[in-house]
Amino acid sequence: MAKTNTTELLEALAAEIGETVYIDVAKWHLYLSNAKLHTVVAEQLYPLITSKTVNEDKVIQVLESIPVKIGGGRKELALIDLLPLQCQVALVDILEKYQREV
Repeated sequence: MAKTNTTELLEALAAEIGETVYIDVAKWHLYLSNAKLHTVVAEQLYPLITSKTVNEDKVIQVLESIPVKIGGGRKELALIDLLPLQCQVALVDILEKYQREV
């Protein structure tokens, strides 16, 4: 996967996150790529990869800081509140893979 520059790495990371991680609402799965959140998540988590500090606690902190508007913007929830546990685990796995390869 040797990406030559930050843009390529971010795009690849965002694509993998978007295809793997989803928001779960009433057992409906909305993948982050469809929710247009995959790029934001990748950009927010990228510094953990480059500093080689990926761990579950730091990933959760970042996810807590990403607001998701619901109900036409009437309410906002942290992204972490919308992700099932298996998606959190999958996200950490993706980030650890990229961290090893950077």
